[in-house]
Amino acid sequence: MRVETLALRRSYTRQMIWPLLMGLALLLAQTLAVAAQSRPDTFADLAEKVSPSVVNITTSTTVATSAEPAPVVPDGSPFEDFFRDFLDRNGPNGQSPRRSQALGSGFVISEDGFIVTNNHVIEGADEILIEFFEGFELEATLIGTDRNTDLALLKVESDEPLDFVNFGDSEEARVGDWVMAMGNPLGQGFSVSAGIVSARGRALSGSYDDYLQTDAAINRGNSGGPLFNMNGEVIGVNTAILSPNGGSIGIGFAMSSRVAANVIQQLKDFGETRRGWLGVRIQDVTDDLAEGLGLEEARGALVTDVPEGPALEAGLEAGDVILSFDGVNVDDTRGLVRQVGDTEVGKEVRVLVFRDGGTETLRVTLGRREDEERSVPASINREEEPETSEMMSGIVISNLTDELREQLALPEGSEGLIVIDVAEDSEAYEEGLRAGDLITEAGQEKVTNVTELEERIVAAKEAGRKSILLLVRRGGDPRFVALSIAS
Repeated sequence: MRVETLALRRSYTRQMIWPLLMGLALLLAQTLAVAAQSRPDTFADLAEKVSPSVVNITTSTTVATSAEPAPVVPDGSPFEDFFRDFLDRNGPNGQSPRRSQALGSGFVISEDGFIVTNNHVIEGADEILIEFFEGFELEATLIGTDRNTDLALLKVESDEPLDFVNFGDSEEARVGDWVMAMGNPLGQGFSVSAGIVSARGRALSGSYDDYLQTDAAINRGNSGGPLFNMNGEVIGVNTAILSPNGGSIGIGFAMSSRVAANVIQQLKDFGETRRGWLGVRIQDVTDDLAEGLGLEEARGALVTDVPEGPALEAGLEAGDVILSFDGVNVDDTRGLVRQVGDTEVGKEVRVLVFRDGGTETLRVTLGRREDEERSVPASINREEEPETSEMMSGIVISNLTDELREQLALPEGSEGLIVIDVAEDSEAYEEGLRAGDLITEAGQEKVTNVTELEERIVAAKEAGRKSILLLVRRGGDPRFVALSIAS
């Protein structure tokens, strides 16, 4: 009986285990199949689907030529008739304006003819001609441009609805995802290239930069063309390449749709961009600054100045660290600038700041961003014997006199300490202090003379600080610097 029972149990076990193993094998096979299918066999179907919405752009610009005196030909000269015909054709000075042409790419985003491209493709153009994949051409008018993101919006009039594509979500694109670029490289006409997303969040030169990097071939003439995901959605606008020879070496950049879609919508609605403006000057929080401020971690945006504007009205102060804006954590200044710029003008937002060892929430109604010119101070004429603080090694400072104020073209009523000299092998030099800088605060309190500065240093030591936080102004542009306190 025992033998029969054991045999039955073994048979029952085999009957249960084998289906389970077979199921696991089938699941593994399906997983491998899906993984294999993630690499497309062809881009032909995608290219065929989106091609009618991609356009070639040709621009024409009148270039004035320099006026030169007309040649003097003696009466009766055998060349008299020749020069007369030449002048009749080319104007009284023998020259006529030249026409220059540029080539680029773009894509249609609505059936009624709105077209996206780069600003540098159409900038300064007198005429903009759009060539469609089917072979017909239409003249375009310029709706608006944004130099900060190098984007432009055009409009054509068509009797028939046009094929168009939609923006996708570039935030969902992952490094390694397949992408396809389309455009007019080197004037060769409609062309397709494919690659992957090589990197995200690239910054080239602007405050609002958010580029996708791709190894899909992008060349001159591709500018303004779309970068598609595998669903046929535009996740980037091809804008620039990194190349030592002007040709593609597999490092191309496309402005993310996260930025582009917002800018294009503003251009469509208003003919211009309308970015939110907080009204503060800021800098990143370094480890040294975090220690000087008493922050547990080096993150956020440190406010260095609050001119007239929304932030001042809401109560923000120099020395505040913005930790959160409109419910989103702030990691650094670049992220804050982008977030503020993307926020609707006139919206009231909550701003969480770190101040005096604690946090405080302020409500700010955003204005519209304004750019300000910044100047550089003049050099210092060292006629006076400066006062020196031995508690800050490597720096020679002086009380602010009328003579120094005049030499530096500082506004009347300016207060603080002038940096006369900075040793090149000092920590202060490494942190960016230079002769001519004006120190207006130490330990987040105003200083007007050397004695007050030394008192702030002593207070910082007694509080257990290893560094002193200085507010430094250069040409009216403020920033905080944390310097180690001499023992």
